[in-house]
Amino acid sequence: MKIAAIQMRSGPEPEANLAALRPMVAEAAAAGARYVLTPEVTMAFAENREGLARVAGPFENNPWLAQLSALAREHAIHLHIGSMAVALEDGRFANRSVLFGPDGEIQTTYDKIHLFDATIAGLNAYRESATYRGGEAAVTAQVDEITLGLAICYDMRFPALFNALANAGAQVLVVPAAFTVPTGQAHWHVLLRARAIETGSYVIAAAQGGNHENGRATYGHSLVIDPWGRVIAELDHDEPGVLLAEIDLASVEDARGRIPALANARTFSVAPALPV
Repeated sequence: MKIAAIQMRSGPEPEANLAALRPMVAEAAAAGARYVLTPEVTMAFAENREGLARVAGPFENNPWLAQLSALAREHAIHLHIGSMAVALEDGRFANRSVLFGPDGEIQTTYDKIHLFDATIAGLNAYRESATYRGGEAAVTAQVDEITLGLAICYDMRFPALFNALANAGAQVLVVPAAFTVPTGQAHWHVLLRARAIETGSYVIAAAQGGNHENGRATYGHSLVIDPWGRVIAELDHDEPGVLLAEIDLASVEDARGRIPALANARTFSVAPALPV
């Protein structure tokens, strides 16, 4: 199957982001992509909680979902919106991934489990938990003959999630992201390659890239990694663009047969330290 990862530079206004997304989806579909993944915060990369509240509505009767559904249907593709903010009853938001089928129907959703609460040297502190409520369930989804395992950005630092997805049948792990530049330079490639190698899975990572209107800078470098850990496609920059690659499930079977790490894994306990 041919797939596409779209790299964006989303701003705070959904209308502008959707306008930027449309021609890239059309380009991917024209190139033969059956599955198209967009980055984290595709529809609005707001400056603060107040800015997000202005543009992010509830999931039910969401006008942006209706337009994205029509976009998937127009091109008859599986359109996977890496994430968008959805207003919740408690005043916070879900960072929600939404997968549309070629008929425009929502096939599944996933709420980002791991929230980025960290202070990075030289940058402001990030406190996603002040704005977002973390999800509680891992999610797989079927796209034609491929089983996807869904994750979002910071999730990539938690290998237990990816092992659980692979053990649940996922052959392709998808990681839409808005990675900071310092952490991207240090960890982006190595973490994503590790998740592919550990599970014998493809990894598709669609990224935000460049300097955004909200003052943030993101790393870009959208990637497709094969089950042996090789980068088979990359946008080697932070500009918007469309990354195309071919997925061959025989490579998953081959990698897992050569290194059967999933089959060999065992549960264990941790013994207490012996007294000195």
